[in-house]
Amino acid sequence: MFNFTWGVFFVLVNFAFFLLCFKFFGKKGLYAWVGVATVIANIQVTKTIDMLGITMTLGNAMYVSVYMTTDLLNERYGVKAARRAVWFGFFMLIMTTVIMQMVLRFVPSEVDFAQGAMEALFGLLPRLALGSLAAYLVSQLLDVYLYAAIRRKFASANQLWIRNNGSGFVSSFVDTLIFCAIAFTGPEYGGFSVWIQLFVSTYVFKFILTAAGTPVLYWARGMKVPAEEADSGLPTVPAEHAAVK
Repeated sequence: MFNFTWGVFFVLVNFAFFLLCFKFFGKKGLYAWVGVATVIANIQVTKTIDMLGITMTLGNAMYVSVYMTTDLLNERYGVKAARRAVWFGFFMLIMTTVIMQMVLRFVPSEVDFAQGAMEALFGLLPRLALGSLAAYLVSQLLDVYLYAAIRRKFASANQLWIRNNGSGFVSSFVDTLIFCAIAFTGPEYGGFSVWIQLFVSTYVFKFILTAAGTPVLYWARGMKVPAEEADSGLPTVPAEHAAVK
């Protein structure tokens, strides 16, 4: 029961940080959230827990928040902005995987205490990253286009829940199927029965989180956030001096 209670609190904290990131940093904060959440979700997914008698992996709450982010970008800034965020998260995951594999190749000092823990955590990352990269790219791009397609039919402001849950229902299924097929296939994960349990529990949990996050999206859509900065950081050049003479 502790895992369930703690899990509800954990989800609320994730959603709260998502809202704060958008509130304080606006559109740039959403891009930053996609990058950070994509990496953290792939670290969290290495931990398996039991909740209400069901075996599941962590990382779902953080990963669902990535869908929420692209949906919010799609809602407020358009398809192009959402698609750009997907590619940014894809780049961040590749960068993290490559850099951490290079870190593991360094010969540790005799007084080092972190190598074993890092190997246990990031040694799994290549396979997890392969599954995540494939699942992430396919499902996130699918979500972006599905959201836009559903919006053409259900375009009113109060139909956000249809756009959000409709696209999430399909894209979460595709994401879970691809990821589990690559990352959790093999006898070391307990066989097909455990695989089915992981797949079903992960998908159901993702969809529940997507539905739970819908009010958060309504809230975020109406937020006043910092405007996009046009300042280059360079001293302003007076107009009369800007013209070429």
